[in-house]
This record gives sequence, structure tokens and C-alpha cells, in this order.
Amino acid sequence: MSDKNPFGAEATLKTSGGEVTIFRLRKLTEDGVGDIDRLPYSIRVLLEACLRNVDGFIVTADDVTGLANWKADSPHPAEIPFKPGRVVLQDFTGVPAAVDLAALRSAMVRMGGDPKKINPLVPCDLIIDHSVQVDFFGTPDALAANVRREFERNRERYQFLRWAQQAFDNFRVIPPATGIIHQVNLEYLARVVLTRDGVAFPDSLVGTDSHTTMINGLGVVGWGVGGIEAEAVMLGQPIYMLTPEVVGFKLTGELPEGATATDAVLTVTQMLRQHGVVGKFVEFYGEGVDRLSLADRATLANMAPEYGATMGFFPVDAVTLDYLRLTGRDEDLIDLVERYCKEQGLFRTAESPVPEYSSTLELDLSTVEPSLAGPRRPQDRIPLVRMKEQFRSDLEQLFKKPQPTAPVRVATDGDSAEITDGAVVIAAITSCTNTSNPSVLIAAGLLARKAVARGLRRKPWVKTSLAPGSRVVTDYLKKCGLDEPLEQLGFHVVGYGCTTCIGNSGPLPEPVVQAIEQGNLVAAAVLSGNRNFEGRINPHVRANYLASPPLVVAYALAGTTDIDLTREPLGQDTEGRDVFLKDIWPSQQEILETMAGALSPEMFRQQYAQAAQGPPEWQQIDGGSGDLYQWDPASTYVQEPPFFVDLPPEPPPIQPIAGARVLVSVGDSVTTDHISPAGAIKPDSPAGEYLQQLGVTPSEFNSYGSRRGNDRVMTRGTFANIRLRNLLCPGTEGGVTKYLPTGEQMWIYDAAMKYKEDGTPLIVLAGAEYGTGSSRDWAAKGTYLLGIRAVIAKSFERIHRSNLVGMGVLPLQFREGEDRETLGLDGTEVFDIALTDDLKPQQAVEVTARKANGDEVHFVTTCRVDTPIEVEYYRHGGILQKVLRELARA
Repeated sequence: MSDKNPFGAEATLKTSGGEVTIFRLRKLTEDGVGDIDRLPYSIRVLLEACLRNVDGFIVTADDVTGLANWKADSPHPAEIPFKPGRVVLQDFTGVPAAVDLAALRSAMVRMGGDPKKINPLVPCDLIIDHSVQVDFFGTPDALAANVRREFERNRERYQFLRWAQQAFDNFRVIPPATGIIHQVNLEYLARVVLTRDGVAFPDSLVGTDSHTTMINGLGVVGWGVGGIEAEAVMLGQPIYMLTPEVVGFKLTGELPEGATATDAVLTVTQMLRQHGVVGKFVEFYGEGVDRLSLADRATLANMAPEYGATMGFFPVDAVTLDYLRLTGRDEDLIDLVERYCKEQGLFRTAESPVPEYSSTLELDLSTVEPSLAGPRRPQDRIPLVRMKEQFRSDLEQLFKKPQPTAPVRVATDGDSAEITDGAVVIAAITSCTNTSNPSVLIAAGLLARKAVARGLRRKPWVKTSLAPGSRVVTDYLKKCGLDEPLEQLGFHVVGYGCTTCIGNSGPLPEPVVQAIEQGNLVAAAVLSGNRNFEGRINPHVRANYLASPPLVVAYALAGTTDIDLTREPLGQDTEGRDVFLKDIWPSQQEILETMAGALSPEMFRQQYAQAAQGPPEWQQIDGGSGDLYQWDPASTYVQEPPFFVDLPPEPPPIQPIAGARVLVSVGDSVTTDHISPAGAIKPDSPAGEYLQQLGVTPSEFNSYGSRRGNDRVMTRGTFANIRLRNLLCPGTEGGVTKYLPTGEQMWIYDAAMKYKEDGTPLIVLAGAEYGTGSSRDWAAKGTYLLGIRAVIAKSFERIHRSNLVGMGVLPLQFREGEDRETLGLDGTEVFDIALTDDLKPQQAVEVTARKANGDEVHFVTTCRVDTPIEVEYYRHGGILQKVLRELARA
């Protein structure tokens, strides 16, 4: 027994693939250190990571003992150092992460160090899935045309990634047109149990996408982080987290006829939002879990960010092993997973004792009903039976239209029709949430087959698309003969990527746009996605609804959300008879019988054997060689960011923030889409004008998400969402603010640059749930580059709060019962924030707001720099600045 690891937990486990070393959790229980069987399974995984990594420095024996004695009713708020086994990245967040690594290498050279010290120390997989747009749809060649356009737009970015792939160790790129990050992770990358240097341990990861939690459905601990935090993990830094509470979610019964896993996750999301699970783990248990397929579990886990949890975890069980076999994993791996998890108390059975949880909820799955969610937030569930009523209410209350607009004529497909408010102009089967689940995709195909047989067709103003999360989906749809009826309704494959869910819905047909603008219509999108925030899906669509794939098809047939699909017909058949949704909705038996012969392990093996190759366009790209990236000043996609330029070897002391002005003042539920949009760049915006000055035409703008390797574009795009409502400029929407010294209204970027010239620090005032949504590090990077030093909010979303600290921006939280309104702050005040160099986690911070008339408002906030290591990150001006200084000294 060594001084570094005093528990003597090493043991040998025999498997069909040979012997491996493990660190036995039960050794702790045998020695009187906690009771493994009472711990939630997710806590057991964290405990194993601590036990295995004890070194007396980063991870101590006290860390192990404290976590082993986790108390459900009062978790000790200790800081846990957690070292994930790997990192996954998608390209919208992965490109800027790789740009940061390249910039760190350049900075290391300037500081006289070895650039090769900047290198991933854990396996990293970057899946290119966010760049394909739906420019072409409704035709057999839509896929090829969209792939061709994707490479035309993104060649610079892909050249950079080709360089990164050869420059960094442990860095693999999965090329475009392969699949969606989380589905590829679920079907291919995840191992459930990893082995490294002869040691077996639970698979775990962080990902630069909020929906990394989808892998929790496979029994793998993982969650989304910002790119900044992911980069630190890549460079060998642990994640420091406070001991979490774990909410047990008991599932009973089984899904009834007509309900899908999509409906279940919308119900779960609504329940957990009401329960309040921000920063907590959710762990599913109960006999209802046994009745869920692995794909159904993955659907429920996927939307953990929407219900606010860090994870939505399902322990490993027999269903996990069956899924590994179905997806073509090696039998030696499956044997290792089973033997290891059973030995470690990580394998759940119906007879396993129920762990102790901090709190519990229960859902009888038999009560789940068909639902949608929208029109602006994924937690706003609407039962299908109430959809028409709710749309009418939202039209008046949210969109301020007491009566629907008179019908507007639109020319489509050589004919003409009339549309009004509620017209469905986008119907997209998209997103990892659902395209990873064969049951709902086959249900959509069966519904399409029945609709076609009855003579139904999609309405001509509806832009339809099918974007599978992997090529396996296409294989099994073809095998079932369901690809043809889907295509007859316009659901041709448009790409293998996120498409509409991330905002890459592409342009609407011009006649449809003209009709929307002429009538000022509240047009609608129905998508099988997980995000429907304002301004995200399409700039011309204001009402966005999440739904199951079969409901997406149904709304494409109906062409409007102003309809009760439970009572009103979708249309008429060839004989003029009404056809109702119930007439074409497939039964559970039909779905199961079709699925039974649809999938095989060979499908998965065949498709993923080619995963690293990519299409010919990818293979032809040469990214160059060398350890240092050669920055091109003329590039509009990749530039060296300023974060590490002229970085002093030691950080200055923490100073008060004096004389700060408000740049942006916003209400509740402002998302990272509002702060740093991913979608279209408007030509007359600061980013659009900047690109045009560089000779880029609007047709070649691509999207904000694709431009994240260029800080010049992204800083100008911060707070540029077309639906942002800055309270400093009442009655406006978009990226404008008031430059307070003169009262002039201008672009937020322009005002920030004027304040910078003045030497004036800036702050943001915000409501509750600030930064909700995607794990978008540019929402923090752009904030920092605008000169914003602090954000004062009622509450923060978990990842965005962490990202702000990781960029050296101070998150401050109003005390309970106080906010901007109760304190009488209108945003025109001058703010002083009392900071000192001995900052402590979650300490009280006094703020003084001086009004123009000389009055002062004094209030106390809670500093949301939550842990001692975060204090160090803030002191250094950011997490990567700290890592760089340490590596330069080593």
C-alpha cells in the first residue's frame, strides 16, 4: 500500500479478453469507509475515479473518504476533483477549442516554452456535424447538393481541422456526412468500460455540447461543458465540482398506445423543471426503466439540459449489454462491461437495492400523452389535444395578435395557396434526441406510408427535411421500405448532421418569405429537436415546436398548428373522405414488428468501419503539417484569438470594478442563443458589415457557428440575436443598446468599442436562468471581448456560469427576494463592485449603483465563483491563462 493511494483497492479481474487491473469500490465498504450499496450509481462512478486517481496532491484520501460517505439528505458541499476518461467535441465548439490550443502553442513559444506541452492528454473525438445546412430539400439529390455546398463554405475550417488532426496527439476527427455527435457517441465511440495501461475503469467524458448527457442512457457518466473547460480537461486538468445532490426519478408502468419516448421526455422535462434540479444529478430507477429500450433511455437522458440537470443517468443493466451487441460492439468488450460492472456494484438488476436519493419524483409512463413543446422553450409542454387552443392563446399573449391575420396568397410548386398565422413552413425530422431512436423514426415512416396510401401529401408551403443522426438510419429505413413513402411526402435525406435543430434550417422559398413578411405572419416550425429558442430555428419563423418524428410528418400534412389533430382531419383521401390522425397513426405492435427485422449488428459495423474516411471532398483536403499553426491574416474563418497575446507571467491582484456602466439589461430565460447566436449573419449587422469589408458577399457569410474560429466576427456577433430585447432600448429587438454618456442608440458592439475607448468597464444586468441553453463558450468569450467585467443576475445556468468564470468574467447573483426591479435599477446607473484580492468562493460582494440624481443604491450579491479552484481561474483572468502559465513554468 503506497502513501499516494492508501486504500489498497487494486485487484485483478479476469475477462474473456484477458486480465485487467481494477480499483475495487467494495474494498472501501469492507474497510468501513462508507456503504457502496446505498450510493446512487452515478456517485459510485465519481467515487471510482477518485479512488483510482489518488495521488495525495490533486486527489487526496480525504476526497475518497468524503465521497464514500456521501449523504443523500445533506451532501457535504466539498470540492471533488473529477478526471473524465475522454472528451467529445462537435465542430461549432470544437473548431474554436482547437483554435485555442493552436493559440496556446503560439503563446508558449513567445513565453520561451515547448509548444508540444500543449497537447491533449486524454482521447478527444471531434465530430463534424453542425455545419451542414438545408439549402436543398425535397429532391433525391438534396443530400449530395448540401454536402457539396457544405464543403464550399467550410473549406478553410476543414483545412484547419486536418492540420489539427496531425499536429495533436489523442485528437481524432470524424468527418462530415457521418452523423450527429451524440448518436455517433452512443452507437460507436462509447465503451461503457475503458481500459488504459492495463487498468479498467468506467467510461466517462465531457463534451462541448449540452446534449452530451445522451450517453447517460448507456450508463456512461458524462455531461456538457463549455469549450474552455473541455480544453482544460484535454490538457490534463481535472474538473472541480461540488458534491452533487442526486434526484431519484422513479418510472413505473409503460408507454401507452399512441405515446412515444419523445412525449415521455417532454413530460419529464416539465416535471423536473418544476422540481428544480439545476446543478443536480437525476438518476432513473423503478420497474418502468426495465420497459424502456436503450434508445428510449437515451432520449430521456438527452434533454437533461432542458430539465436543468447536470445528468439524467440510467445505470448499466442487461438492456445496456443487449444494445452493445445490437450496435456491433466486440464480444470481449461486452464481457468486460458485464464482469466489471457486476464486480464494482455498477450493474443494476430488478433485485438491486434502491440507492438513497436526495429527493424523489415518480412518473407512471402509462399517463404520458402525445405532446409538443413550444413555441419558445422546450419545457413548455402542450398536450396534442390542447395544441390549437394553446396556439390561439399564445398568438394573443406572446405574439400580441388579438386576431389571426387574413390569409395571404403564396405561390408554391407552380400553384398558389393561402397561409395565415400558424402556417407550418418547416417540418424537420432532425436532432440526436430522436434520430437515434428507431421506434420513432419507424413510426414516422409507417405514418408516411399510410398517408401516401390514402392519397395525402404535404402542404406545398412546408419545407420538409430528414437529417438522420447516423447512416445506419438510412439503412434500416430502406430495409423496411419506409424511405420511399417518406420521400413521397418530401422527407428526403438532406444531410447527416444537426441541421434545423442547431438553426441550420437554410433559407425558406422566397414566395413563402414574401407571404410571411406581407402578412407579418407568425409562421411555425415543427421539429423533432431539443431546442426551440427565439431566433434559433429560422429568422422568419417565430413559433417553434418540438415534437416526435411521426407528429412532424402529421404537421407537414396539416400545414398549420392552428388545428386540433385529435378532432380535425389532416385532409381528404382520393375519394374525398376525411382522413384523421388516428386513421394513419401506427400501433405499437406495427412498430415493434417492423423493428424486429430492421436492425442488425452488421449494419453498425459496416457503417462505422468507414467513419474516419469521410466523403471524397474530405479526403481531398490538405491541412498542412507542423507543430505550429501558420496563422493567415487574410482568413475570415480562423484567426489567432487575443486571449493569450502579451500575457504577463504572473496574474495581477484582483481589483474592485469601479465606474462600470450597463451594456445590456435583459429579462428572464435569456439563452446563449441570445448572447451568441449560431445561425444566420444579417448583412447590416456589425459582423455582416465587417465580412463585407473583407470582400465576403452575404451569400458566403455561412453562419455565426461556423465563424467561431474568428474572434473578430464573433465579438461583433455577441448579443446580435434578432430577438434580443435589451431593456435599455424599450420596444426594440436585436443587438442594439443605448450608449449612456450621450443617450445615443447604436449597435451593442459599437457602444462597447466606445466604452473601451473611454476606459469604462461594463456589466450586464439579467433576470433568472441567465445563459440557459447550449454550452456555448463564445457566449462567455464574446462577453469578455466586449469589455464586460461582471454579470449580475437572479440566477445562472450551470454551464454558462462556469464559462464566465473560465473567461475571467465575474458572475454575481442577487440575494433571494431582490432583483433589478425591487432595487429600482433601470440600468442607467454607474456601478462600483467591491472586490479584494482575498476573494472567497460564494462570498458576499457589495455593489453600489449611483444614479444620475446623486442617489445611491447599495445591495449585496453572492459571488458565484463557487469553488477555490474557480477563484484561481478568476484571478488568472481565465482557466486557460492559468494552465498556460503553469505549463510555461514547468
